[in-house]
Formats: sequence, C-alpha cells, structure tokens
Amino acid sequence: MVPNTEDCFEPKRFLARDASKETSKDFINVGGYKFKSLMDKVEEMIFRQEFDRPDDTHDSDVILVQDIKNLVLFLAPTEMTSKNFVKFLNTKSVHSLIKSLIIYFEHFLKILEFILIRREEMVGENARMQNQDSTEIKRIFSAKLSQYRLLLAREYSRVLLGEGDTSKFYHMKPVVNISLSIKDQQFHESFLAFCTVLVWIATQRRSVTVINWEIDRLFRSEHFALVQCKLGLSNVEASILYGKNYKRCNYRAQTSPLIQELKNVEDENLPILWIGQRKYRGNDVRIAEIELEYIVPSSQLCLIDVSHGILGRPKKLYDAMLNIKWDAVGNENYNLDYDPYRIIRQTFLNIPQLDAEKSRKYCQTYETFYQLKHSNELWKSNMIEKWIRRNDVIKYYKTEGMLTDIWMKCRKELEDMSYGRRVEEIIKDFMERKGKIRKK
Repeated sequence: MVPNTEDCFEPKRFLARDASKETSKDFINVGGYKFKSLMDKVEEMIFRQEFDRPDDTHDSDVILVQDIKNLVLFLAPTEMTSKNFVKFLNTKSVHSLIKSLIIYFEHFLKILEFILIRREEMVGENARMQNQDSTEIKRIFSAKLSQYRLLLAREYSRVLLGEGDTSKFYHMKPVVNISLSIKDQQFHESFLAFCTVLVWIATQRRSVTVINWEIDRLFRSEHFALVQCKLGLSNVEASILYGKNYKRCNYRAQTSPLIQELKNVEDENLPILWIGQRKYRGNDVRIAEIELEYIVPSSQLCLIDVSHGILGRPKKLYDAMLNIKWDAVGNENYNLDYDPYRIIRQTFLNIPQLDAEKSRKYCQTYETFYQLKHSNELWKSNMIEKWIRRNDVIKYYKTEGMLTDIWMKCRKELEDMSYGRRVEEIIKDFMERKGKIRKK
C-alpha cells in the first residue's frame, strides 16, 4: 500500500454532528474546494432516497463509476453544482475519461508501491544489489504505465478539443474565437478537484496527496502543480513513473505530460489509440490485454480477474460513503482461494518476460471489421435538475420533507389494505424493464 501522508486521513463512518462544531476532519480540501468527508444519518437517507442510483438501472447491485460520481457530487461544495458543470459530467466523453483515469491510477499506485519497496530493499544491513534483470523489469513497468497514460491522453484530448458531446463546453467562443479564459480556468479547476476525490474513493481511499500530485502533474505539468508530494523520488525513480516521453522545459513552452505522450507514439503502440472504438485484430498480446481491461464493463471485471479499485464489487459490502464493511465481508466467507472481487488478495504486479517489449516490435496488426459501441446509463433530465437544486432538496427534507426508511416502508405496506396494481400495469412495467436490460 502507498503510505498515507500527513494530509490524508481515514474518514469516519456516519456520525451525528452539530453544524456549529465542524472540525477540519469534516472536510477534505482538494484544489481549494472543500468536500465533505462524512454524512450524518439524515444526509445518508436523503442521498439514498433522492440521489443514489435506482434499482431499475443496469447492474444496480454492484458499484459502477456512476455510483462514485453520485457520491462525490453529493459531497461536493455548492459552487460545483452549477448547471454547466453537472451537464459536463453527464457526457459520454467525460465518463470515458474518468474510467481511463481510474485504470491508470490502479497501475500507477502499484508501480509507485513497487518503487518504494525496492528503495527500502537497497538500504540497510540486508541490502540487495541491483542487477541487469531488475533494471530491465523496471523499464518494462515504465513502458506499460506509459501505455495506460497514452489511453488516458486520448480521452483527455477529445475533451480538450471539444469533440463530440463536449463541443458546447469548448473554451473558445464561437465566431470570434476568443478564449473564455477566466470561466474556463474555474471550470478546469473544479473538474480536476472532482476527479481527484473520485479517483481517491475509487482506489479505496489510498493517499489523496499522491493522487492529487499526479493529477496535477498530468493535466498541468510540474510548473503549475498545486500540491508537492514529499516522496523524495530520485531521477531514476521519477523516470520510471513519468516515462521516457516526459520533457520538462521553460514554463512558456511546457505542454502537459498527457499531450507529450500523444506527440511521441511508438509504432507498436498506435493500436492503443483505437481501443474501445475498433476491435483489435493482431497478434500483440499486450494490446489485447489493454483492450480487454478497457472494454469489459466494470460490473464484469471479476470474470477476467481484474481489479479497478472498488468498481464491480457488490454494493452490500459497502456503506453509503463507499467505505467497506468488513463484518459484511466476513459473512461472505471469502478466502485466498475464493476471492472473485480481489478483496482479500493483495494487489500485485506480474513479473514480465524480459523480452516482452522487444518482441512487440515484430507483432502484426490486421485490418479490423468491427466497430465497438459502449452503452452507458447517464443522468436523465429530471436527475440533472435535481443535482442543480441539490441544496434546496437537502434543505427541504431536513426541514419539512418526509424521509422514508425501510421501517416506514414496511409499516405503510402493512397498513395498506388495497388490492394492489392491476395485472396489465405489472406486465407493462415488466416488459419495459426487460426491454431495457436485455440486449436487442
């Protein structure tokens, strides 16, 4: 595990608190924005009743990106719930960017942990010497991390250029082509802070400082990073994490590391730019691995034995704040032999073959005949309006609204003496839900 820094803390579960006695641990400060770090019981009931993903959506029993997005937006400060920002988060391009960001940090934190462990093994009385094989393994790990960074850079460039469904949020004003610098800056800062908290929760709340530092570096470059992480990386260790394409120059000519990856794409990595759009046809095993990891839905990651933080894990094992409930995990009887969601097993890196990257240069890519389409359930128009009026909804239920918990629902059902819905209504609802869930 990546060691926590002083700025990171372990969030508490639901605690009743007085608004006049808020402490620094009630919030987590990211990029100048204060996100709540806990809920009280009333807020939990409001979130589950009004803002949580409903049961009639796809894979409602497991954690998806949409669930984490709902939680972060509920905990976000008021200035983030603007109409444009909520609609921006509700685009397919942003959804793909967030997914790529979670995949990248899943591997980034593993390699960072590997570097820190190797640093400890090289000092002390029982220090181990580096050999040529160890150096080659580090180089391969660095190349693999750059491949995930390239996939993230592709998604970021689409948003940056305002392509597809993000065109109406483009920072250049139409006709006159004048950049809306002040408005775009605030928008950009809000999005980076939102992504930082989302990735932090998705990666099981590992060090928020490390995640914030890397996101700032990726999207801003080191010149404009707001957070400095005190890991004391040497030049060799930094080159493993940043890759060989990273170049630091004068801030006037500096481009972000993501754009630098797109400017220096090796021939064997070109098929990565088509992952998720075209079905890969070729004999490069590495490209096939990245494609499988990207196109498989988060709800089915257990079928390929891949872990992306908490994505794809059963909701019943987590509370509303997406903190794991170990007592619920104990009831499932997971062990090292039966652990489909990688909860008991620790994360690890597979030792690669030493000639893995060299042999990729001789692989062939064939013409593809299939286009891939992703089906993502986004917020509907009524849900977008509810997010925009989030504070009013919370205030209404805290003052005069009626919250229905499980006890109240059961009491109403016992007191209800009506016969129930007609058969035609039940069949109609069933057919609508079946048509929505089943593939056509």
